Amino acid sequence: MTEENTDLSAVELATELTIAWLSNPNTRTSAEEVPGFLGKMHDTVNSLLGSGGASGDGASTQEYVPAVSVRKSLASKDHIISMVDGKPYKTLRRHLSTNGMTPEQYRERYNLKPDYPMVAESYSESRRAMAKKIGLGRKPGARKGSGTRKSSSDE
Repeated sequence: MTEENTDLSAVELATELTIAWLSNPNTRTSAEEVPGFLGKMHDTVNSLLGSGGASGDGASTQEYVPAVSVRKSLASKDHIISMVDGKPYKTLRRHLSTNGMTPEQYRERYNLKPDYPMVAESYSESRRAMAKKIGLGRKPGARKGSGTRKSSSDE
């Protein structure tokens, strides 16, 4: 039954791709070329989806090669170098989301420890300093030294 669903979804995807291709105003084609293109799209979608779910097992065991080593990715305090593309980032979260990953998936993909940082050290420190400056993290109504000051009239 799943093979039928996979085949049906492959047909639907191939049809949608063919429709999109034909709706492009720059596509100049004859009616005889359309069935060939549709067949080619169907074969391509089938190979991407994998018949019988065989590629699903292969994707989970696929070994990813990092663009840089773990040590090099954390070498600078000003940025973290991504293991996906080797480019420097202050924070990896948005970069990972554009690549369809969460930080946990990134750590798992490259066998990183759970405490591997997602934010550059200097960026984290500057954000921490700014948060302390505006008073984040304190309890409401608490001020510096408020517990030690008493006036003589209170006694």
